[in-house]
Amino acid sequence: MAVSKQELKRRACEAIDKNRDKIVALGDSIFSEPELGYKEFKTSEKIKKAFDEMGYKYQDGVAITGVVAPLKGKESKIRVAVMGEMDAVVAPGHRCANKETGAAHSCGHNCMCAGLVGVGYAFAGTGIMEELSGDVVLMAVPAEEYVEIEYRNELKKAGKIWFLGGKQEFVKLGVFDDIDIMIMQHTSTFDGTGVKGVCGGTGNGFMGKLVRYIGKEAHAGGAPHLGINALNAAQIGLMAVNANRETFQDKDHIRVHPIITKGGDLVNVVPADVRIETYVRGANVDAILDASAKVSRAFKAGADAVGAKCEITDLPGYLPTIQNYDLFDIMYENMKEVFGDEKFVRYENTAGGGSTDAGDISYLMPMIHSYFIGAEGIGHSENYEIADKDIAYIAAAKCLAMTAIDLLADGAELGLKVKANFKPTFTKEEYLEKWGLMTK
Repeated sequence: MAVSKQELKRRACEAIDKNRDKIVALGDSIFSEPELGYKEFKTSEKIKKAFDEMGYKYQDGVAITGVVAPLKGKESKIRVAVMGEMDAVVAPGHRCANKETGAAHSCGHNCMCAGLVGVGYAFAGTGIMEELSGDVVLMAVPAEEYVEIEYRNELKKAGKIWFLGGKQEFVKLGVFDDIDIMIMQHTSTFDGTGVKGVCGGTGNGFMGKLVRYIGKEAHAGGAPHLGINALNAAQIGLMAVNANRETFQDKDHIRVHPIITKGGDLVNVVPADVRIETYVRGANVDAILDASAKVSRAFKAGADAVGAKCEITDLPGYLPTIQNYDLFDIMYENMKEVFGDEKFVRYENTAGGGSTDAGDISYLMPMIHSYFIGAEGIGHSENYEIADKDIAYIAAAKCLAMTAIDLLADGAELGLKVKANFKPTFTKEEYLEKWGLMTK
């Protein structure tokens, strides 16, 4: 006789509670040792150690640091990926920042790792997988934060990666080839409304840009007339970008936020090598491409103004997120069960200001990116802290595990329905060619 879905969920939550101390310790340990994208070697080892304890077999070194652990159901009608991100951002003033790199988990990705491992504990030795008609694939993914663009572009030139984002690279490597649905969550900060979670939401997409101004060196004090000042070119280019902002329409949610990563080599030498990294974000691809062309034109105008050269490298960023309301409904019910009468939100229709490579996955398969309000402070800043670990680590793991059970129990009826209702925007091949700019 089949075990009821509610009993399977009870077992999963009980296993997560039983292993609460281990889950919290892992989340805290990753928070204390942050690593940037494609460099998450310590984080990867910690996750592998947890999988080893559970007896899970896994593939490591996926996209340099990723870990993939497939869990077999009694049947394999569909496969559901549960994903967590490993990388940090840069916030050098944070109390746990890496002293050499400035990396800090001011992004909540340590919570995603804790939640992922929590889902692993939910299914380890509980008999749940033997009752499911599909597989669960646990994925620890690198490099969600699209940072250190120049460094990652060098990895690309060396043939070590193609995409700068980890989930994108997983697509290219074929990790998603046999996956039907992807579910994940992210920790967010308190906003004063009392909301404890959001079952899903949107995200902007963006194009990444590397900009290099090439001038001519000369003595900055004695003979500046013999040089070409690349920093002046960059400053004019930045002002020209600003002059275009009024042409961006509100409905498109365009954001352009460049940084100068190199402003010259020596104060007494006319700057001849100046570099900028930027995103051009937006809520839809057409608007992103339109704004990207304007930004490139503006940067080039700065070079023309002083006789410098301008080299611009456009890199595929992330696609805007497509919401999946079937998955929202499932996660919503599980949030209600876990949080009881606490306040939470079904979904948000407004375009989120941030971006995620989970958006790319939403063009290929049903995907949900939920939010759990367990942090405080400002995201990507020095005062970001995990304030409620029961929400950020434990409740998140429970909701993910319960959603996976909903999708795969009862002959995977619900998961098959979600899959059947979804119409992909791209095939894998179309995605790699049209967005990834890969040609055969």
